[in-house]
Amino acid sequence: MAQPLRRTRSGRFDSPAGVARLLAHTDPVALIGIVLSVTLSVTLDLTGAADGVESLLAGLMGITISLLVDSMARAERRFHLRTLLAGPPWLVQALPELAAAAREAIDRHPGTRVADETRRRVERFQADLAQLRQGRVIRPGPDYQDMLAATRECVRQLEALTNVLPRLGWWRSDIGRQYWTENLAALERGVRITRIFTYAEFSEELAELVAEQRAAGVRVGLLPTVAVPADLHVNLIRWDATACWTAGMSAHGEINENRFSVNPADVAGTAETFQACVVLAKFDG
Repeated sequence: MAQPLRRTRSGRFDSPAGVARLLAHTDPVALIGIVLSVTLSVTLDLTGAADGVESLLAGLMGITISLLVDSMARAERRFHLRTLLAGPPWLVQALPELAAAAREAIDRHPGTRVADETRRRVERFQADLAQLRQGRVIRPGPDYQDMLAATRECVRQLEALTNVLPRLGWWRSDIGRQYWTENLAALERGVRITRIFTYAEFSEELAELVAEQRAAGVRVGLLPTVAVPADLHVNLIRWDATACWTAGMSAHGEINENRFSVNPADVAGTAETFQACVVLAKFDG
């Protein structure tokens, strides 16, 4: 005769794993309260300060209060979570899926490089969100999409400080030509563009670039690097006094990081740097 199916005990709280799950999901304050309640009940019974029923009732009352505190803490956490999830539909839908995927990766492959990499990627994700929270977008060197888009969206004024190398390869590259094309389009829209070139050596190639930009309508200033302190040897752009871009530079003078920001402190900082160079630059033809 077939034996009836029996429910496994692995998920019950009377198993070690079940007890561990209970402890993991119970508020620490509630756990402490339960332990103290049980201790009080046993102490009252052993010392004779109360009879068995009274000590039991005292313990049960303490446990009840502790569980009530735990329930209130859970409700508060759920309310806080619902508040955090209030936002655009794409965000509300994505966050539970991201959390579930990360947890599943760790649960399926515990103690492996997959679990370690999951943790590292979540930490990088947190770091990226922290930058976005501050109004900053940081991209690797070859990714200039924010620079191009902000120039395309500029409506009033563009201010730029360009620290040029002996050779002007960037301006002749694909991204340099794309950026210049967006500059020309901005000029046609009536945007006022002021650009200061800081240079170590005024070459014939730089003279041609300056002449080209001045002919297109850009107000161009020239500033030898020896005339300014090292902290002003930077590349920056400021659009409509509302957004800015600065470049992270390698030891060889190559752009290895694009930093776009709408953070008011960053925008104000680029304005101060630019104005410090405006005072020293020469704008005459």
